[in-house]
Amino acid sequence: MSLDALPAPAPDARLGAHSDDQGTAFALWAPRATRVELALVAPDRSQHNVDLDRSDDGVWSTWVEGVGDGAMYGYRVHGPWDPKTGQRFNPAKLLMDPYARAYTGGVDYAGPISDHMPESDYLPDPTDSFLAAPLSVVVAPTPPPPPVTRRSMAESVIYELHVKGYTRLHPLVPEHLRGTFSGLAHPAVIEHLVATGVTAVELLPVHHFVSEPFVVGSGLANYWGYNTMGFFAPQESYGAVRAPGQQVSGFKEMVTALHQAGIEVILDVVYNHTGEGGHEGPTLSFRGIDHGGYYRLTPDNRNDYDVTGTGNSVDTSELGVQRLILDSLRYWVTEMGVDGFRFDLATTLIRDANHHVDQEHPLKLAMQDDPALDGVKLIAEPWDVGPYGYQVGAWGPAWSEWNDRFRGYVRDYWRGVHNGVQELATRLSGSPDLYDHVGRTPEASVNFVTAHDGFTVRDLVSYDRKHNDANKEHNRDGTDDNRSWNCGVEGETEDAGVVALRHRQVKNLLATMFLAFGTPMITAGDEFGRTQQGNNNAYCQDGPISWVDWGQTETWGDVLRFSSALLALRAAHPVLRPATYRHHGDVLDSRGLPLGRPDLAWLNGYSGEMTQEDWHDTGRQTIGMYVSTEQEAFVSWLHAGAYPLEIVLPELPWGSSYRILLHTGTEDELPGPDEVLAAGTVMTIPPRTVVVMQVDVPTRRPRQTRKRSVS
Repeated sequence: MSLDALPAPAPDARLGAHSDDQGTAFALWAPRATRVELALVAPDRSQHNVDLDRSDDGVWSTWVEGVGDGAMYGYRVHGPWDPKTGQRFNPAKLLMDPYARAYTGGVDYAGPISDHMPESDYLPDPTDSFLAAPLSVVVAPTPPPPPVTRRSMAESVIYELHVKGYTRLHPLVPEHLRGTFSGLAHPAVIEHLVATGVTAVELLPVHHFVSEPFVVGSGLANYWGYNTMGFFAPQESYGAVRAPGQQVSGFKEMVTALHQAGIEVILDVVYNHTGEGGHEGPTLSFRGIDHGGYYRLTPDNRNDYDVTGTGNSVDTSELGVQRLILDSLRYWVTEMGVDGFRFDLATTLIRDANHHVDQEHPLKLAMQDDPALDGVKLIAEPWDVGPYGYQVGAWGPAWSEWNDRFRGYVRDYWRGVHNGVQELATRLSGSPDLYDHVGRTPEASVNFVTAHDGFTVRDLVSYDRKHNDANKEHNRDGTDDNRSWNCGVEGETEDAGVVALRHRQVKNLLATMFLAFGTPMITAGDEFGRTQQGNNNAYCQDGPISWVDWGQTETWGDVLRFSSALLALRAAHPVLRPATYRHHGDVLDSRGLPLGRPDLAWLNGYSGEMTQEDWHDTGRQTIGMYVSTEQEAFVSWLHAGAYPLEIVLPELPWGSSYRILLHTGTEDELPGPDEVLAAGTVMTIPPRTVVVMQVDVPTRRPRQTRKRSVS
């Protein structure tokens, strides 16, 4: 929080670098600076500095003739060095333009990238950082990718992937394209996504990012990308053509290819903090432009106030910062073709000037109301590490949220650590305890069992504890709350029984996610058994631990086939993915007459619907989820018990006959889809199995016939 309210950029201010055939206009918001120099950098790394002019809104600007596409530049920002007022201006540090469309060059972590002396965080370092810092790049405007027909969240299947890691080992992608935007656009990659049933890819951060000094010092690198340094620029290393600014065209071509396949593009965006870390970290951009203007500070204004766990927190109470984030979102939608955003540590973005959480925060309201963002998916990671940071269920109708309650319970249920099935029913029905209020729908719940942080689904059934030694933090990093079960053996094994059980458990976990109301999110490779060798915090592993091994599609092909089939079933039958909450309402025929069955019910397996006694049975491990419309019905049985269980298929009005479409057991354990099972049939569900059944139901209520009296 700055000492004084800072002026906001004027609505018509065009920040960043904007070129035409004659030259380029440059503009930077630096409200407390006393002087700003534009450093134009030639290919031979020589510099030509140009002074900018200040306007009343704190925007410094100039126009330079003859400078155009591909030109490299940075800023030197002058002002007081006065940490006690949140001002750490140091013109010796060449700064990245926060609005730059591209950057080139990396960070020399051994170079003079700190604004302060080694012996003190509060003494300025006069050493020029020019050769140690990335350069901003002028990018000429080009047409945006063609749009795609956007699906509702209820119709969506989100697939979280890492641009580099997803194709780095793909055998059908040419070597020079692997690990790039172009690699992700390859037909073989897109074919897999479509065949699996993916409707949207959610890309781990592609905004330009840097590594943390301590990670580099360990001989590793930030792989995930949650260390952003540019909110408009695609990551340079993901471009297949290594020339300044070419990553922009590579990104657009990727979006075009995905859109042509009907796949939406969602970005995982990190606006809550930057890669500069705390005040003791490097000065690459924001801190040097205005430390107290861009970052939350402690009451004495000397240090960063951190609610993200990264060393700094972006101060969204400042109007200029709000403008920066909104401009970034608009750019990625209108110019880069993006269809949605997942906001990392979203609660940080809605903290006020006193760091208090405000669900009516101006930035949040602006996102919801901005015409450029109309129809764009907004997904919150609804927490941060600060006071009252856990905001699951609080984001309102315009938002979807990562549902960690779903993740935790589903893991517990299938590993046998649960207290009955009440919560299972709640999570399967779209978590109405969290979201069924103020006009929200099941679409609010993004259901997942794994994500980038944590075990893969295969590791979830293969390891009881984390194995993070490769991260060089003595296995202290990463969560210990994995809620995993190794099926009896820690790590990889050749025991056929254990391997078979692991395959079944993976299917069970994925099936629960696909059958639940809401939006399922798959972590890339989970559908064919990707492993990270027990590492549950692979943020610094840019190598085989993190890269997707496509060879697993053969050994885990049964999981892939099952996942694709269940997602295809979900796509074909809206009853399995309702857009509104269901509350045991009557299903009506075309005449408006009740058909005697509800739209959602829970079956106990022996007498029909669950009784109060069943719901309060803490040892219960089985439930049937019955969903119905006028035309069709399905029942899914989830049985986490270690022993087979006999159930009775309910009779009318529930159904007249049943067919098993899919199940997570072996082929010979249950009848196939061609076998019709009459109502009242006793069926044995194998241990730890999900069974999906199509139900034959009447679509019209029989007419009542009047009985004739006999005299």
